[in-house]
Amino acid sequence: MKKSINLFTNNSALKPLVALLLMIIAMMFLSDHFATSDNLFNVLRQVSVNVCISVGMTMVILTGGIDLSVGSILALAGAVAAGLTRDGLSFPSADLFIGFTFWGGILAALLIGTLLGWVNGVMITTFKVPPFIATLGMLTIARGLTMLYTGGFPITGLGKGFEYVGTGWFLGIPMPVWIALIVVIVFAFIMRHTIFGRHIYAIGGNERASLISGIKVNRVKLIVYTLAGTLAGLAGLLVTARLDSAQPNAGVSYELDSIAAVVIGGTSLSGGKGSVIGTIIGALIIGVLNNGLVLLGVSPFWQQVIKGIVILAAVILDKGGSKRNT
Repeated sequence: MKKSINLFTNNSALKPLVALLLMIIAMMFLSDHFATSDNLFNVLRQVSVNVCISVGMTMVILTGGIDLSVGSILALAGAVAAGLTRDGLSFPSADLFIGFTFWGGILAALLIGTLLGWVNGVMITTFKVPPFIATLGMLTIARGLTMLYTGGFPITGLGKGFEYVGTGWFLGIPMPVWIALIVVIVFAFIMRHTIFGRHIYAIGGNERASLISGIKVNRVKLIVYTLAGTLAGLAGLLVTARLDSAQPNAGVSYELDSIAAVVIGGTSLSGGKGSVIGTIIGALIIGVLNNGLVLLGVSPFWQQVIKGIVILAAVILDKGGSKRNT
């Protein structure tokens, strides 16, 4: 287990780090605009959203599962936060109106994400629905609820609080980067230095052996999917704040970028091997690749093709490394 948690002695984290450095060097030569401070901060701001989602996805995949619903949870959480902050809750029949501050909207988004993540966990642990099917169902449900809540129209005019979270600066660094950094520090510590983190690795390595050894597998999985939902809700806040608008189609395909970051970062899709730090490197690779291709004027359609090739190459390298280690 120590082998899979140790960052710098594990090739699964070292390889993507080398790839990231080579990609940055290449982009610096190919585009004069890449290495500017404005562009680099823009990359970090965009990556912050994927980092929040991908940290949760890392825990899910380490247990041998998958979560396809994070993009839709992101959209619903952001829409609810925006709607409550701007319009509050109105109950005409009872002549009652409940207003929400900015902090109330934030709490609502996190609660929405937590609740939907918990439902995913219950479906998987209690009703034994395969993770792929359970989260695919939640993807559709959350997206439909987002459309119902927004009526298919953006929710705009969210005020200074939202604007600062998405576009503000603190000590010369964008606020989304600070938020993502806190998430990384907290969950990297949890995964490397707590019993809960060790249980996640154990379940992904051998679920049956974990059960026999006394680990409460279902409880760990329930917590993991719940936390993934919470982090998707947090990502929804960042997206909404950055745009100063809750878009009904926000988060579309974000789950794919998240899975890509996790896989590229060296986490095995079969579970039990990987790290949060590796995932962050993977998210940076995706962010640098997207930004570099835009700067180079590559067609959006070719961008999708190139991203797919990078993901496939990462999986092939991971499988090749796994075979050599057996």
